[in-house]
This record gives sequence, structure tokens and C-alpha cells, in this order.
Amino acid sequence: MKALVYHGPGRKSWDDVPDPSIQQPTDVIVRIDTTTICGTDLHILKGDVPAVTEGRILGHEGVGTIVETGSAVSSFEVGDRVIISCISACGSCSYCHQGLYAHCLAEEGASGIGWIFGHLIDGTQAELVRVPFADGTLHKVPEGVSDDAAVMLSDILPTGFEIGVRYGQVKPGDVVAVVGAGPVGLASMMTAGLYGASRVIALDLDPNRLDQALGFGATDAVNSGDADWLEQVMAMTDGYGVDVAIEAVGIPDTFTACTKMVRPGGHVANVGVHGAPVELALQDLWISDVAISMGLVSTSTTPMLLKLVAQHKLEAEKFATHHFSMDQFLEAYETFAAAADTKALKVVIRR
Repeated sequence: MKALVYHGPGRKSWDDVPDPSIQQPTDVIVRIDTTTICGTDLHILKGDVPAVTEGRILGHEGVGTIVETGSAVSSFEVGDRVIISCISACGSCSYCHQGLYAHCLAEEGASGIGWIFGHLIDGTQAELVRVPFADGTLHKVPEGVSDDAAVMLSDILPTGFEIGVRYGQVKPGDVVAVVGAGPVGLASMMTAGLYGASRVIALDLDPNRLDQALGFGATDAVNSGDADWLEQVMAMTDGYGVDVAIEAVGIPDTFTACTKMVRPGGHVANVGVHGAPVELALQDLWISDVAISMGLVSTSTTPMLLKLVAQHKLEAEKFATHHFSMDQFLEAYETFAAAADTKALKVVIRR
């Protein structure tokens, strides 16, 4: 088969590799029909994730068709069209019983790490992929849900919702600010309304991303490069600050911005993946009763979000801005990496 293979920092290629095979009775083999590229894949290619070794097939998002099942798989059969969750769940360890699939203790990949596709085992940017713990990792795609919509449920929609909206404890009437209008930030904006946010303020440096945000649930947009960005946000909240500030970039400045705009008693929900230490001004924050949360998605809300997508309550397909065939994988990476110029949100690669 063909697959997108990592050959060390800055090096990748669309290679011929051996087909995957069933290794455990709980495995299935899925023919990938649709996949996409994540910002995490770009971090890997920069060398920021040393656990990813040379020769690894990248990718942790995908929709496909089951072509082979292990003897212990009970919920799926050959021919089923499925969403591959970015997190694998054995379903029997203590963390899985808590719904914290991100910390699954199974030994596949590494115990305690649920994100294994394209990280610790071969991923979904390929013609075929082996899926461990199929019963806990796959979701059947309902009739009428397109691949463009379904693939957004592998990662970005549950990430934006679980780590941004739920961990931020958004409640009816809240004013929510989301710093970073990339795909995951937009997913937080799209799902903040599920918990009754009265106002959603998008902040970003890119005017194009801010324009797009208004189509994904944002009610207001602020360019965070403006000298008075904080004054603009405070003016929208009668000077109090936002109830929930969601960080969806992963750099110190954007996290600090969230701590500056949150009101006393509010929440800062960190979704972004940070690669450097962040200074926390506890001398100012301790008296403000501010709660700070962070985490890796567990995808425990995927079944609920899938129902909303199936009923057209969430327009997940809107994230798909560019389409490519699998033999255009390298071009798809170039387009996604140059998102500021190409205006790409999610690039979709189809069989």
C-alpha cells in the first residue's frame, strides 16, 4: 500500500509500505476513504515530538471501511463505514472506566497514552490502517453524514468541545472568548452555543480567520494584534471580563492574554499544545478566584456530537476548505502548512 511516512524532521514522502495485518483479536483493518492533516502533524515534522520515530506513518484522523476484523471484535463487521477516533480506548482499564480514554493504560503504543495513531503506532495517512481496540475506538457513520463531516469527529470537534467548552464550564448566558481561530478554536466556537453562551468573541492576528470565525459561531471578532485588543474585549463585557477564556494556540502570549481578559470567578481553558514554559502570574490571579483547566481530548463526547452532526445541528463539513486525492498528499501538506496564504482550515484527502 501507499502511506505518508515520516523520515525525520523536515522529511516525509508518499511511499510503498507493507499492508497492515491483524495483530490482536481486538484489531480491525480499515481501508481509509478520507483523512486529513492536523497541526500536530506539522509539529511532528518540525521535530517537536521526539517519540515519533523515523519510518512512522503519520495521521490520527480518518473515515473508512472495515475490510478485516479480529476474532474478538463484537460491534463491527466487514463493510461497516466508520470514524476512527484519534484516541484509542481498551475499555477495561481504570482510566477508560472513568471516561479518560486519553490516558488508557493498555500497552499498545505506551501505557497511559491514548493518542497512539501517527505517534506510537502507524497512523491514518495511508491506504490501510490497523485499528487496535476497535470496539472502543471506532464509531459507525450514520446514513446521510458525509465523509467531510465525519472526519472532523476524529479529533477537532471533540477536542474543541471537551477541552474548551466543557472544561471551561460554559453555562447559559456566558460570554466566551476564544483565542486562536484555527480549526480547534473554531470547533470551540461552534460548540459553545450547545451550552448556551450568549456571546462568543474570536481573537486572532489573521483578518481572514476572524472573518471565517463569524461563520462558525462567533458573534464578535477582535484582532489580537491591535494595541487596544484588551480594551475592546472589556468593552463587550461591561468592563467585567469574559466568563470563559479558551486558549487555542499554544504559545505563552496567548495563554497570558486569556488570564488578562477573564473575569473574577471565571475559567481559563487551555486547549493549545504548548512547547515552552508559560509564566503564571499567581500574584495577580490568586485573589480573582480564577480556575484554569487543560487536557488531552478523550473523545468521550464523540457519540453525542455525531448525533448533532447527523441531525445537521452542527455543520462539521464547513471545516473542509481544500480537497486532494491521496497521490496529492505532499501538495496537501504544503497547502495546510501555508494556511495564512491559502486560507485553509482543514485539507481533506480522499481515496
